[in-house]
Amino acid sequence: MKATYHSDQLDHRQLAATPFPGGVATPPTEAHSLTENRTTTMQLAPSLNRLGTSSLVNSYIVEEGGRLTVIDTGLPGHWKELQKELVAMGRTPADIRAVILTHGDIDHVGFAERLRRDHGVPVWVHPLDASEARGETKKPPAPRDAMRIGPMISFMVYAMRLGGFRRHPLKEVMTFEPGATLDVPGSPRVIAMAGHTPGSVAYHFAGVDALFVGDAMTTRSVVTGKVGAALGPFTVDRAKTLESLAALDGVSAKWVLPGHGPAWTEGVAEAVRAIRAQG
Repeated sequence: MKATYHSDQLDHRQLAATPFPGGVATPPTEAHSLTENRTTTMQLAPSLNRLGTSSLVNSYIVEEGGRLTVIDTGLPGHWKELQKELVAMGRTPADIRAVILTHGDIDHVGFAERLRRDHGVPVWVHPLDASEARGETKKPPAPRDAMRIGPMISFMVYAMRLGGFRRHPLKEVMTFEPGATLDVPGSPRVIAMAGHTPGSVAYHFAGVDALFVGDAMTTRSVVTGKVGAALGPFTVDRAKTLESLAALDGVSAKWVLPGHGPAWTEGVAEAVRAIRAQG
C-alpha cells in the first residue's frame, strides 16, 4: 500500500521526487493528527515503515521475511500508532522480534517496556545508556539550546498528548558493543555516535538502504522549527557528536532517518557535510 503522509496522499515515490530544503523528503505541511483512522501503511520504501503521520518524534519498523524490528519507540502514546501500522501491514505484535534503541532518552524509550513485558520482545541499547533506559539514572545535563517559543510549545503539547511526561522505564535490556551486527530482522550494523548521550548509536540496515541516526542528527529542530540536517537539540557534548560523525564516512544509505524530523534523501555524506559546516 502507498504511504499516506497528509491529506494530499503523496506516496513515497512522489515524496522522493519532491524538492524541499536540504534534501528533506516531506511535504511542507505534515499533519500531526493523533486521531486519524488509517488503513494504509506509512511506508517509506519496501520493508521500511514509520509510525504515524507526524515526524516530530519518530519510530520506525524494518521488515525481513515477515519478521519485524522496531527502531526507537517514541513516546508511550505511540503505542496506538504501532497498532495501526501493524494492522495496515497485515502484522501483529507477535511478528516483532526486537526493539533497538538509538539511545535511552524518554522520547525514544516510549512503549518499549510494554512490548517487552506483554509480548516478550527483547530491547537492545548501548550499555552506556542502559541505566537511563531502565530509569536508574538521568541523562547528563546538556547545554541550553537556542529556542523559538512557537515550535517549542508545539513540541511540548504534542509530547504531553502522547504521554511524554510519564516515563515508562525498562525492567530489562540487552546490550551490545559498537561495530556488532545484531542478530535481529534486517541485521543492522551498530555505529557508535556518542555525544547526544554517552551511548548514542546509529544503525545501518544495508538491506533496506537505511541509516537510523537517532538524535545525532535532526532534520527539523523541535526547539526552533528549523528544517535541514543539524545536530539534535539537548545534545550533551556537541564536540564529541561532531567527532563521532567520522564514523559515518564511507557509509552509504538512500534513507537517513532521524529521531526527529522527516527523512533525509540526499545521502549520508551530504548530511554530514551540512552538519560540519555549521560547526
